[in-house]
Amino acid sequence: MLQSKSNWKYWIPENVEETSLEDINGLSPIVKQLLIQRGLTSTKEINQFLSPDIKNLYNPNLLSSIERATERVHQAIANKEKILIFGDYDADGVSSTTVMLKTLQELGAVCDYYIPNRFTEGYGPNEQAFIEASKNGFSLIITVDTGIAAVHEAEVARNLGIDLIITDHHEVQHEIPDAFAIIHPKCSPDYPFNELAGVGVAFKFAESLLGYFPKHLLEFVAIGTIADLVPLVKENRILSYYGLHALTISKNHGINALKRVCKLEGSITEEDVGFSIGPRINAVGRLQDAELAVQLLMTEDPDEAEEIALEVQGINEQRQQIVNDIVKEAEAMIDQDHDGVIVVAKEGWNEGVLGIVASRLVKKYDRPAIVLTIKRDQQEAKGSARSIPAFDFFHYGMKIRELFTHFGGHSQAAGMTLPIENISQIRDKLSEYMHTDLSEEDFKQEIVISECLSIEEISIEMVNDLTRLAPFGMQNPKPIFQLKEIPAEVRQIGSMKNHLKIQFANSQARLDGIGFGLGELYPYLTPKTPISVVGELGINEWNGIKKVQILIQDMKIEERQVFDERGKKRIEVLSYPNQRILYISHEKPEHSMDKDWVNYEMNISELPKADVLYIYDLPKRVEELRQVIQQTQPTNIHACYTVEESAYLTTFPKREEFVWFYALVKKRKKVDLTREIASIQKTKGWTREKVIFISQVFFELGFVTITNGVISLNPNPDKRDLSDSIIYRERLNKMELEKVLYYSNYDDLKRWFNNCIMEKDSPKEELANGS
Repeated sequence: MLQSKSNWKYWIPENVEETSLEDINGLSPIVKQLLIQRGLTSTKEINQFLSPDIKNLYNPNLLSSIERATERVHQAIANKEKILIFGDYDADGVSSTTVMLKTLQELGAVCDYYIPNRFTEGYGPNEQAFIEASKNGFSLIITVDTGIAAVHEAEVARNLGIDLIITDHHEVQHEIPDAFAIIHPKCSPDYPFNELAGVGVAFKFAESLLGYFPKHLLEFVAIGTIADLVPLVKENRILSYYGLHALTISKNHGINALKRVCKLEGSITEEDVGFSIGPRINAVGRLQDAELAVQLLMTEDPDEAEEIALEVQGINEQRQQIVNDIVKEAEAMIDQDHDGVIVVAKEGWNEGVLGIVASRLVKKYDRPAIVLTIKRDQQEAKGSARSIPAFDFFHYGMKIRELFTHFGGHSQAAGMTLPIENISQIRDKLSEYMHTDLSEEDFKQEIVISECLSIEEISIEMVNDLTRLAPFGMQNPKPIFQLKEIPAEVRQIGSMKNHLKIQFANSQARLDGIGFGLGELYPYLTPKTPISVVGELGINEWNGIKKVQILIQDMKIEERQVFDERGKKRIEVLSYPNQRILYISHEKPEHSMDKDWVNYEMNISELPKADVLYIYDLPKRVEELRQVIQQTQPTNIHACYTVEESAYLTTFPKREEFVWFYALVKKRKKVDLTREIASIQKTKGWTREKVIFISQVFFELGFVTITNGVISLNPNPDKRDLSDSIIYRERLNKMELEKVLYYSNYDDLKRWFNNCIMEKDSPKEELANGS
C-alpha cells in the first residue's frame, strides 16, 4: 500500500436537488455533473454560468456610500482640487491604481497616485504619507485595495482637512475607519456579492464616476481579480471572463510587452495571469517600489513599455533566487519533529517575498507557517503567514490581536508586525489553538475530487468540453479526476529523475500521465499493481498530434504490495513515515532499531503487527515464514533475501540412486570414500556433493558407519524410511522453500504472500520458538 500525500475528498454538494438538464443542448454528462456539484441546477443559473453576460453585473449604486463618493470626486474635479490615489504594492493594488488613475485622467482630474514602499512604510495608509499629501495640496485621497483597517489614518486625514474615500475588499476588523465614504462590499448590506477583489471595487467606482460601463478597463480587472485569488464566481467570473478576452486583444503597450516577456501567445487564460503576468507584477512590489509596475501599465510609449517589461522580468528572476535562498535557510531552522505552527525569523530576510516562502513551507510541512524578518533597530519583526485549509489564520490571529502591532488578511493568508519579544508567545498560542481544534487528518493538504473516471471515458472531446467551465479559480476549481488502473509502463524522467511518467493502457484505451515532482515515488510502485491517481486532464500536442494526458497531483495504492528484491546485493530501504516497520533476519541490520528487528528464533505468536516487513533471510521451513506473515499482517512486504548455496538447483538423489549406493556398500562391505569417491562419480555421473549427501543420510539412519572416510555396512540396521532422516527432510524443505520463495515468478510469490494472510483464520499447528 502507498499512502496519498493529501486528503482526498469527494465533491458532494449539500442541499442540492439534482434536476433535469435536458433543456440545455450540447452538455456532456460530465459537464452536467460538474455544474450540479457547483450548485447550479436551474436552466437560468447554468446559462448564466456557461455564458457570462455583462448585463448580469450588479448596479454599482448598490454599494453603500458610492453615490456620496462619486459626488465628492466630481466636485473635486470641478473645483480643480488635487486628488491622490493611494494604492497597494501587489498585483491587485497595482491594477486597482491603474483603473482609478485612468478613470480620473479621463474625467480631467488633477490627480496623482501613491503606493507605499513595502520596506520603509509597510502595508496600507500611513500618517506620514497623509501629512506629505496635505503639504503637496491634496484635499481628497482615494484608497484602492486598502484602507479598511486604517482607523488612525482616517482620523489623521480628517484633522488635516483631507476627505478620505476608502475602496477596499479586505476583511473588516472590529473598528471601521471614520472616513468621508467607504466603498466596500462587506460594508454594503444591499450589495449581493461580497467577494470582489480590490480592483473589482475600484472598477465599480470607476463605472459610477464615468457614468457608463468602462469595457476598456476590464483587462486590468482580470489581472487583479485572478492574481488576488478571490472566488471566480458570479461577478468575478463575468469580469474575469471578459477581462481575459480583453487581455488577449489588448492594445495596451505595457500589457503586450509583458506578454512578450512571458512568451504568451494566443488566447490568454487564467493560468497565464496566475502563473506569468500576476507574479511578475507582484515581483516589482516585493523587491522595490511598485510604481514601476503602474508605469508599465500606464505608458503610451511602446519602447518604454519594452524597457520596463524587461526590467520587470529581471526583477522577477531576482525574486525567484531570493525566495529559494530564504527557503533553504528557513528549512534549516525547522526541527524534523516540529509539530506546531511553524514560525521562523531572521534578520536581513527580504520581507517582500516572505509570503511566498511561507507558502513553500506550508506545502512541505503541512503546517501553518509564519515567516518574519527581524528589524533589530526597531525591536520588531514583520512578515507573512500562510495556512492549511483547516486553520483559519485570520480568525485565530484576531484571538491574539493584542500581541501584534499590526495584523490583517484572510483565512489562508495574513500580514503582520509584532514586537520581537512576542514571537515565541504567538507561536505557542497559535500552536495551542491548532492542536485543540484540529485532528491529525486536518494537517494534510486537501484534494477535492470531482469525479472517478475510467480511461475509456476520457477523450479529447471531453477535455475540450470542460473548458466551458473556465475561467477556473477559487470556488470554481479546475476539475480534479481520479482513475484507478494498472500501469502499462512507469519511468522516471527529467535530468534529476524527479518526475514520473506513467502510461495507462488496456484493450480499449490509452492515457499518459505526468507527475511533476513525483519521481521519488518510483521505488514505491510494484508490477501489475493498480494505482489510483488524481489530477487535472489536459491535451498535450507534439508534432501536430494531440493526446489527452492527466497531470498527476497525487497517487495511492490501496492493496498489499510485494517488492521483489530477491538476489539483489544492494537494497534501498524506503521511508514509511508513521508506519511500523519490522526487519526479519538472522542478524540485526545496521539501519534497524532493536525494537524493529525480529528473527525466526523468537516466539512468533508474540510478534507485533507491522505495516511493512523487510525479509532479509529465509527460515529453515516455509511454514515458519507463513506464520510470521500471518502474525504480523504486513501491507507491504519487501522480499530482500538471497540464496548462496542452492538446494533447488542441485539434483536431489532419486530413490533408485540410494538403492544402488546401498547395494554397493552391501556388496563390498566397506567403501573408502577418500580413495573411491572419484570412481563412483565417474561411474554414475554424480557430483561429489550427491555422494556425500547419500552417505550422510545412510549414516543418520544407522544403515552404515563412517570412520575416517570409510563406510562400513551395519549388519543389523533398523527398518526405516529415507524420510526419517533429518538431513533428508531438511534438504527437501530447503528445496521447497527455494522453489516457493526464491525461484518462483513474481505473480506466484505475490500470490503466496497474499494467501498466507488470507489463511490466517484457518486452523494451523502453532509454531513457537522456531521449532
